[in-house]
Amino acid sequence: MSSSFGQYLRLSIFGQSHGPAVGITVEGLPAGMRVDEEALRQALARRAPGRSPLTTPRREQDEPEFLSGIRDGVLTGQPLCAIFRSRDQHSGDYEDPLDRPRPGHADYTGHVRFYGFEDSRGGGSFSGRLTAPLVLAGALAAQFLRAQGIRIASHISRLGSLRDDPIGEAGGDLGFLAGMVLPTLRPGLAGEMEALILRAKAEGDSLGGAVTCRVDGLPAGLGAPFFDSVESTLARLLFSVPGIKAVSFGDGFDFAGGRGSEMNDAFRVEAGRVVTATNHSGGVNGGITNGMPLLFTCAVRPTPSIARPQETVSLSRMENVPLTVRGRHDPCLLPRVCPVVEAVAATGLTELWMERLAFLHQA
Repeated sequence: MSSSFGQYLRLSIFGQSHGPAVGITVEGLPAGMRVDEEALRQALARRAPGRSPLTTPRREQDEPEFLSGIRDGVLTGQPLCAIFRSRDQHSGDYEDPLDRPRPGHADYTGHVRFYGFEDSRGGGSFSGRLTAPLVLAGALAAQFLRAQGIRIASHISRLGSLRDDPIGEAGGDLGFLAGMVLPTLRPGLAGEMEALILRAKAEGDSLGGAVTCRVDGLPAGLGAPFFDSVESTLARLLFSVPGIKAVSFGDGFDFAGGRGSEMNDAFRVEAGRVVTATNHSGGVNGGITNGMPLLFTCAVRPTPSIARPQETVSLSRMENVPLTVRGRHDPCLLPRVCPVVEAVAATGLTELWMERLAFLHQA
């Protein structure tokens, strides 16, 4: 079971949704790095459940309990280990997955993969609850990157039929997005999205959409062909986030309908540095950053746990049966996915940054 990532920034997550705690071990961040604890709390609060009618009513404080690696707010250089204790589990709501797997979930595949020994309560090891420790690690990585002049921001670029303005064309400081429950650029759009989510919730249904992330301040030269490219490194992390079903960089699938004369980004010199006139490739050429803003988009599926009756099978009787999913669930994952996307982006980019430093030291 692969619960670890990284060669230079090494993460290992553990725990299940309805176990006593979930947690993470982080190695590779520099000794002496002072942690902005308020920024850390804000990042975790953005992902935490039960903070608005748009999310699951399950309430967890999501306050990390550090077991090692930090003293008086400063990293010691030893492995940092933190846990998030679970206090609001309703495990009795999750008996059906043992026999009647929920459509769209990992109940069936996890059952087959682990020979029936899996902890299926609340999704077990497949649950979005495991993104809490990912956000912790990513928030620390983001603080490391901010010291290098790198900023990460994301917005809901699409929700159902609603679309936001392109973040790649946005000017100014994008920090305000982190303070929004539904981070959007176009005025008034967040209210329209909220109404759409609440309507789906009232109908016992859910909504999907897309999150687009922008990273400013990256130098040219991060990443390497083939398996350590920017795209492959970030895609591996992004696809580990429950609910993300597609990832594209720059103009993504629009490349399929374009011509080279339309989609190539012409180089030019501006204020003594090499830039591109456009940014169709999203700041990456040949798997390596080119110094322009990094842009990528993630498609997020509608929450598979819905109140409407569905169809499944009884594994014990091997027959088709109806199913009504119980428990507490998000009517839309997007409000809580944005901070997770930013966190795993920070994690992957810190890994690439440290790889670049190691390469320079070897040269």
